[in-house]
Amino acid sequence: MSYSPTLSSGFTAGRNSGRFVSPQSGMCSFCTEDCNGTCEIALAAVLGARTVYPITTGNNQIASEKDYPVDYSHFNINGRVFGAEGTDKTESELSVFDVNLKTTYGTKNKINMNLPIILPALIKLNWKDYFGGAAMAGVSCVIGEDARNNDSALVIEDGKVKEFPLLQEIMDCYLPFYRGLGQLILQCNADDNLMGVPEIAIKKYGYKAIEIKFGQGAKGVQPLKRLTNYKMAMEKQASGCMVHPNPLDPEIKEAYEKGVCPSFYSCGRFPAWTEENIKLHIEKLRELGAENIYFKMAGYDQADLERVLRMACANEVDMVTFDGAGGGSGYSPSKMMNEWSYPTIVLEKKVVEICKRLKKEGFNLPAITITGGFASEDQVFKALALGEGFITSVGLCRSAMAAAMTGRKIGEEIKAGKIPELFKAFGKTVEEIYSDLPDLRAIYGKEAETFSTGAIGVFSYLNKIAFGIQHFAALNRKFDVSLLNCDDLIPLTGESEKLLQ
Repeated sequence: MSYSPTLSSGFTAGRNSGRFVSPQSGMCSFCTEDCNGTCEIALAAVLGARTVYPITTGNNQIASEKDYPVDYSHFNINGRVFGAEGTDKTESELSVFDVNLKTTYGTKNKINMNLPIILPALIKLNWKDYFGGAAMAGVSCVIGEDARNNDSALVIEDGKVKEFPLLQEIMDCYLPFYRGLGQLILQCNADDNLMGVPEIAIKKYGYKAIEIKFGQGAKGVQPLKRLTNYKMAMEKQASGCMVHPNPLDPEIKEAYEKGVCPSFYSCGRFPAWTEENIKLHIEKLRELGAENIYFKMAGYDQADLERVLRMACANEVDMVTFDGAGGGSGYSPSKMMNEWSYPTIVLEKKVVEICKRLKKEGFNLPAITITGGFASEDQVFKALALGEGFITSVGLCRSAMAAAMTGRKIGEEIKAGKIPELFKAFGKTVEEIYSDLPDLRAIYGKEAETFSTGAIGVFSYLNKIAFGIQHFAALNRKFDVSLLNCDDLIPLTGESEKLLQ
């Protein structure tokens, strides 16, 4: 059997034309010259190198389609009927609502969160409600790298960002709902750092937290974006981006004048962190006024995972987020998303092993978040349990954005009198149908009735996740989420059993 998808994908809109497919190659087993060209080979034959990247990007999200041989579904959740840990109440006094989900992290500046959940880096689609909903739920959230490319009013002088009004707009979407829980974090990649984004974010727009990215673009490599003409290539280079080939190269200029210019691509820069320069960078950020420093790391080689964690310990970093294969939301090459890096559950196991080793060596570890393909409460619970106390939160990115998008869309339809059939049984108005709105009123007062239904959607979705975790924890008679461990998991396969050893 093959774990990889066929040459049919949501990334490219490619489709195998026949129902008989060769498992090893992913091609139709019967391939004919009469085919009108629907599979990924046909797309590549016409569109070429650009089909390494999704050609379906736009008002959507993208994730891996590979069916990995082991994942969190290969565990069931344990349950107990005697005792009660993490509480002073007697067993007869306890209920699901007594499970404590609150968590605190931070080295120099403590951050309290209402839930063991982070909303990872993102700056697309309905980002306003994504960040607003995070503030309502009381969890930390991250603005994605290259946010400057989304700002039409960005001002660059001498290769440095001088005006970045989008950062203020994001802050204005977050602060009205902020209630002292969680934090708004700005992720910066190599290009952001080169162009002075962290400096202007801290000094001009009041940001207090920076996430440093190890890697580029969508987890792994430089994001390459095809530029349609020579003029666009010149403009991109003038804005500080790398462009390949160099439009100022005399041979390329001559080729352009002759009408035989090759395709251009804008390139993100690879980060080149070392123990020495990361220390200096963090010191500079703290001198500027940063109160919390975060790292973002994907499922790279195990030696790299350990090196990043050691860097985090040495520099008193507040949190490291590890992002595994299977998730996604950004501009990711198709096969890179499917075929690259440790699957999330395997990555988590590697990280926990490294953490145990570092703890024995006497290191003070940062808080650690695992992310990559999570969407439901059972998955979050299992990840926290497998994390053995080292994994302190789980990242919900695509799913939280889906809640922001559908929450807003359904709200608009209800207000227009076009209630979707699924929700007609629950009422006729937003106030009647959005079931967790009373919880928001209890926090913010009746003003909550004016909130965007997209932000309400994020709050309600995270509320559902939290309520579900409380049920599983109560089933295990553990009334503090920090007590979860591998004893709370039941392996269903030989491979998942090995993950508990």
